[in-house]
Amino acid sequence: MQVWPGQMYPLGATYDGAGTNFAVYSETAERIELSLLHDDGSETAVELRETDAFVRHAYLPGIMPGQRYGFRVHGPYKPERGDRHNSAKLLLDPYAKAVSGSIDWDEAVYGYHFGKPDSRNDLDSAPHTMTSVVVNPYFDWGDDRPPRTDYHETVLYEAHVKGLTMLHPDLPDDLRGSYAALAHPAIIEHLTELGVTALELMPVHQFVHDHRLVDAGLANYWGYNTIGFFAPHNAYASWGDRGQQVLEFKSAVRALHEAGIEVILDVVYNHTAEGNHLGPTLSFRGLDNASYYRLADDPRYYMDTTGTGNSLLMRSPHVLQLIMDSLRYWVTEMRVDGFRFDLAATLARQFHEVDRLSSFFDLVQQDPVVSQVKLIAEPWDVGEGGYQVGNFPPLWTEWNGKFRDTVRDLWRGEPRTLAEFGSRLTGSSDLYQGDGRRPLASVNFVTCHDGFTLRDLVSYDNKHNEDNGEDNQDGESFNRSWNCGAEGPTDDLEVQELRARQMRNFIATLLLSQGVPMLSHGDEFGRTQHGNNNAYCQDNELAWVRWPGAA
Repeated sequence: MQVWPGQMYPLGATYDGAGTNFAVYSETAERIELSLLHDDGSETAVELRETDAFVRHAYLPGIMPGQRYGFRVHGPYKPERGDRHNSAKLLLDPYAKAVSGSIDWDEAVYGYHFGKPDSRNDLDSAPHTMTSVVVNPYFDWGDDRPPRTDYHETVLYEAHVKGLTMLHPDLPDDLRGSYAALAHPAIIEHLTELGVTALELMPVHQFVHDHRLVDAGLANYWGYNTIGFFAPHNAYASWGDRGQQVLEFKSAVRALHEAGIEVILDVVYNHTAEGNHLGPTLSFRGLDNASYYRLADDPRYYMDTTGTGNSLLMRSPHVLQLIMDSLRYWVTEMRVDGFRFDLAATLARQFHEVDRLSSFFDLVQQDPVVSQVKLIAEPWDVGEGGYQVGNFPPLWTEWNGKFRDTVRDLWRGEPRTLAEFGSRLTGSSDLYQGDGRRPLASVNFVTCHDGFTLRDLVSYDNKHNEDNGEDNQDGESFNRSWNCGAEGPTDDLEVQELRARQMRNFIATLLLSQGVPMLSHGDEFGRTQHGNNNAYCQDNELAWVRWPGAA
């Protein structure tokens, strides 16, 4: 096999029509091998001998789209120093444009043996983990143009790719739950009839189903567990995962744009699926642990402001480059129209405190591509001082959690809420006027994926998360909900009528308030999760949208 020196940029695998350039960053690795994976289970190892600025690279003529690959990194395994290299672990490319397969959670994907966290595990993870895929970047976009809908005309619709489409009666069985389903005329017609101008998709970056959930027969349905920031999640493709998912996603964006609907991605740049020190070794941890993650004073452990076991190191130039490269890729190559940043307060933690002057915001502000699309923050995280509604820079809009809480309190009859409701109805000037932002900085919502659906908000006083297997201890306990006189389903016609009126009150308030309205999928016809306010692990009919007329 011919191996040429190649280039250090762009990072990842870049196909040019004749071959593929591979480039990967690691400051602490002693040696990196590119493993080309074959369908018979064998591997071809190619050492990346060329190094520039800690980027190892090579160009391989004849390597075509569809080729599966991974990296094996040789270097120190000293967790007490923050180093966790182990060449027995096949690592995903952080810049992989597509990912094939899934994880079977064999002990081999971990850096230690079960029950012995201080041990070193040299079992080969390749048969048990996901692989990166070389993709063809060429796609016929035709006369596609971004809708560029102004905020004052925007109506957001938060939806899950699978949840929105899985039970639609007019979709072919082989398309349900896929990117292709989003482009089906039945879905697009529904969105346009509603007046939706922007489809805000819950995470479509390649994510992982947690070991704990898989063992319990559950799944990471919502997808807030990213492992690939450039790759569309392979399980949402209706056919194939050797790059077909990229073509299918692009086709969906093209169809939605043709209908005048923008595509906004819910992105999770605050942590990865590798978890804490007891998590698996899938990619970043094995490449350069201390460059990608915020380590504790004892480098064996991780700082966690996300509640997921780790947080990305936002003062690392390589993490910042990864995030900005990812954002630009999704705008320029996948042609999305904006982003909603999950737990965005974590992105502002250069050191410990939330800092609205952090490098991340500076980079976004000056970037000629990213600064021109819709940027929506979930303005909180679980760390100290993490609730930052109203404190993001002027370029940003924010999910307004105070609008949600105040509107819920008003319609359930809480005393002394009218004054604050007046502020929320008229654009929350107390939050945004101070730095010159207008009411359009406020994304108003009453419900979203996290919490009760609109119907459940008026049907339950208490959460009912028993199906999650955590003894109903998970999820928010204070929901500002009111069951209108009966808990859950009821035959009482007066209660049913009151609930229907309350739902109309909420939607009318949402649409008449100053700001950008956001509706959660299925709320327009009263979708229920039967009182489950934390359906993150329910990849089934409990969380899927049951369309009127569905069997």
